Amino acid sequence: MKSLICFILLFAAGNQYQAQSTEKYQISHDLEQIPLWAHKMPDTGGSRGMELISSKGSVTAISNPRLIVHSPKKPNGTAILVISGGGYAHIELGKESTPGAHWLQSEGITAFELIYRLPQENWKSVNVPFEDAQRAIRMIRNLAPKYGIDPEKIGILGFSAGGHLAGMTATQPDKRFYQPVDAIDSLSARPDFAGLIYPVVSMLPPNNHTHSFKSILGNTSSTAEEMAYSVEKQVNTATPPIFLAHAVDDPVSPVDNSVLLFHALQKVNVVTELHLFPTGGHGWGLGKKGSPVAAWPDLFKTWAQTHGFWK
Repeated sequence: MKSLICFILLFAAGNQYQAQSTEKYQISHDLEQIPLWAHKMPDTGGSRGMELISSKGSVTAISNPRLIVHSPKKPNGTAILVISGGGYAHIELGKESTPGAHWLQSEGITAFELIYRLPQENWKSVNVPFEDAQRAIRMIRNLAPKYGIDPEKIGILGFSAGGHLAGMTATQPDKRFYQPVDAIDSLSARPDFAGLIYPVVSMLPPNNHTHSFKSILGNTSSTAEEMAYSVEKQVNTATPPIFLAHAVDDPVSPVDNSVLLFHALQKVNVVTELHLFPTGGHGWGLGKKGSPVAAWPDLFKTWAQTHGFWK
């Protein structure tokens, strides 16, 4: 039986890389941005207007799914795909993936922020976020030599709905969400490890009241459809190690989401670690300094180091 740990944390360690509020959010022009689909995008249609970014870094009207690259000065060989949430209705770069990417970059990790298509922006399939996430992992694997990345140390880190997207990617790397478009799609879409932070996990009752559920499944859905998009139902022995962090008082994604996934991983002996915090609510990103949830970045780092994914 692989080691499994479950903690209830009462106190928080400080973290110097806290999300900072800003008057206006902008994606830096100095950052490299890599289109996911340079030639042929699956399930085309969708938004064709100008991409919109709010002053706080919430993105909508996405027609150019892509990776934003945060390269460290001294790469340690690990890469992590960072995915913000937003209920699959928008992407919260400002408080989740951008601060997360900056923190990872400061630690020597090559971080890739994912700008993914949103299912309710008139694409031909609601599966476009899952297509983009699979493609992103394959592209990072393909780009490994360029960025000094070990192709067996590619992780995925998701917040809220981004946690659902990361979880679906980790548990279903072989599911063909789209037809291959080039040689990159012959590479594995399986991340080597995953971190899911206050994730949406289950689409089954009683956890089927999230905006993520509505964005993917709408107002009517069958039990079979709900199971198909429930991460805990996709777990198997090939699932990579998964780190989970959640606040018990989360009003948006109930803590049972992480607990369900933790138990599903335990049943098939997949390496997992769950951290439950007494307070924190939802949408805390790296966590406010001094709060219990601010401990998770250091816990995630230690966990990844313990399992050989982070130097």
